[in-house]
Amino acid sequence: MDSPTPTTNSGDSAAIDRPLVVDLDGTLIKSDLLVESFSVLLSTMPLRGPDALAALRGGRAAFKARVAEQVALDVASLPLNPQLLAYLQAEKARGRRLVLASAAHESYARAIAAHTGLFDAVFASDGQTNLKGAAKSRALCAAFGQGGFDYAGNSPADLEVWKDAGGVVAVNASPGLIRTVKARFPGAVILDPRATRLQDYLQAIRVHQWLKNLLIFVPAFTAHQFDVPTALACFAAFASFSLGASGLYLLNDLLDLRNDRAHSTKRHRPFAAGTLDLVAGIRLCFATVLVSTLIGLVLPWKFLAVLAAYYTLSAGYSVFLKRQPTIDVLTLACLYGIRLLAGAVAISVALSPWLLMFSIFFFLCLALVKRSTELIDRLKKGAGDPPGRSYRLDDLPILQTMASTSGYVSVLVFVLYVNSPTVAALYASPEKLWLIPMILLYWISRIMILTQRGEMHDDPVLFAARDRTSLVCAGLMALIVLASI
Repeated sequence: MDSPTPTTNSGDSAAIDRPLVVDLDGTLIKSDLLVESFSVLLSTMPLRGPDALAALRGGRAAFKARVAEQVALDVASLPLNPQLLAYLQAEKARGRRLVLASAAHESYARAIAAHTGLFDAVFASDGQTNLKGAAKSRALCAAFGQGGFDYAGNSPADLEVWKDAGGVVAVNASPGLIRTVKARFPGAVILDPRATRLQDYLQAIRVHQWLKNLLIFVPAFTAHQFDVPTALACFAAFASFSLGASGLYLLNDLLDLRNDRAHSTKRHRPFAAGTLDLVAGIRLCFATVLVSTLIGLVLPWKFLAVLAAYYTLSAGYSVFLKRQPTIDVLTLACLYGIRLLAGAVAISVALSPWLLMFSIFFFLCLALVKRSTELIDRLKKGAGDPPGRSYRLDDLPILQTMASTSGYVSVLVFVLYVNSPTVAALYASPEKLWLIPMILLYWISRIMILTQRGEMHDDPVLFAARDRTSLVCAGLMALIVLASI
């Protein structure tokens, strides 16, 4: 049977008599409810993940139902598509009937319909039927007749519905799908065409966080190995760790969507804001980890062992450890120490225990500053205890005390290192290194004061990379080390 001719403008009198059926995932909301709900399950009840996946034996509908039984989503925090929302409100004001039709589980679809207050009816997946593509088209044709409804969707699966619709509305569609829609349905309405930017991908993989992986070069610097093979090995290790870290950042953001949306700055991250597709994020996560591992194959096998330890600890942090008080900041400190260890094994040198202990105390200080900054920000805004964390606002004084103590202990470890026989053997003028503890004491004290004032960035490492005073301190310490060799 030939498809009915679509209407050029879904707002004309003929179209007003037809209900406007609206897809949910990627259309009304810039997210995917199955990925959202499963990520919440993994982040809050990881041991139930395998049980939910086992339901796939009964099909995707059974899987969605199993996840929905265990996860209640905060639909109010989901990123609605503002252009489509305005369009729907205008159509509703004209007296048009609006219908929500989604492949998401019916409990989520009905909750979102109730939240928006726009829809007169809801079609959605249940435990037996996955309402997607041809199945959705059959259900809508049974309810309204072929050509008796207009349909707004965003994915290639919606082509099955559009061919039976009286009017076509493409929302948040990719350029390729828009070309297909325009060719097959000349009167289609195009709303909010998808325009994913390179900047969104770079933000998602957090290229700016690669600065932390410069720690990989520190063992070569402290061992005074400046030859070409060492440099090449360090750059390979840096590339491997940077891509691996990006993959773990993607995993963390996918698992922490609802908490990120409640955060003052993290809500602008691409997945939380809906500027990047969640399924594309999963693919990118696997791709970055795979390339990271392939690069690691050119280095000694011990590097791959350290990389695997980093993956395991980072994944554990994302799924469980970041909600455990004190353990979370100790984990962050250890992740920095692992970077130093990776740099050492990449060039086959022994990592100084002094350097390792200094880094653990120093980065424990920064991790505690990070947590203190989050609490201070919420205190100033009267926002209450942070979601997804085990810290309360009244923990702030002890966290700040722990941060300053850890920072000053790191300086003490450095002093003991400067006074050790190792330094006397490595440096021609080791006495010059005594200037570094003074700079560190100044910098740590300044960081603590800025944190108390609420002037600290929520990532102290990034703050240091952009702060002029911090850069001057780092430059001075590097010059002192070079002058001491």
